[in-house]
Amino acid sequence: MIRAKKSLGQNFLIDNNLIERIVNIANIKGENILEIGPGTGNLTSAILKKEPNKLIVVEKDNRLAEDLKLKFNEKIVIINDDILELDEKKILDKELTVFGNLPYNISTEILCKWILNLEDQYWFKYLLLMFQKEVADRIIGEFNSKNYSRLSIISQWRLDVEKICDIKPTSFSPKPKIDSSLIFFKPKKNFFKFKDSKSLEKITRIFFMHKRKMIKKPYNQIFNGDINVAEKLKINLNLRPQNLDFETFYNITKEYENLRS
Repeated sequence: MIRAKKSLGQNFLIDNNLIERIVNIANIKGENILEIGPGTGNLTSAILKKEPNKLIVVEKDNRLAEDLKLKFNEKIVIINDDILELDEKKILDKELTVFGNLPYNISTEILCKWILNLEDQYWFKYLLLMFQKEVADRIIGEFNSKNYSRLSIISQWRLDVEKICDIKPTSFSPKPKIDSSLIFFKPKKNFFKFKDSKSLEKITRIFFMHKRKMIKKPYNQIFNGDINVAEKLKINLNLRPQNLDFETFYNITKEYENLRS
């Protein structure tokens, strides 16, 4: 039996009821599927039963990749690599439905990479991803709430997000010490356009660096103390980052780009 590697953040999904629920959330039959971190292949098996057109799995662990090859033979395409090192748009030249029991130590890095690298055309149809519950709550966070964060703003810029369910540690082996959540992501057709998506990453990083303090200091850092942008956007600089809604952050980013061009 293959043991999970703590260094890779591995927790294998073993709850058959949950697996069945996951594969019934989105249509799989005849679709092209990408699974991130298949582990021992429990979810992989359930996906195959739904008769996808093609199933590609990305598994960094050499031991697991070899085991998956023996278990599934030619039924799946195995990419034995680090998902963070892959250009997701080159995995397949067709739209993918993505399933992922993401390693918790790099889950936000994976999600932000995918979103910030997006072009006008999406490379995926849907994302069905598992996160540490605390992270999931920040992804779906609404402004003026304690969970509202830069992750909320980046995630909901290009994607509609919905929490499907919370997941207890008993659904995994080994059991993690925290609860998890399953999130469904659907691409937005209409979204705020920037010259460079990295601008939004920078603006939110600066503003949320001290999320409990007033925004006057990060604002002045970005705009060199120029009050005109704040007046134009009707921003009260005595507010805290969580008090600015999504649209305000997008407009701040746009003004930042305009000043730099």
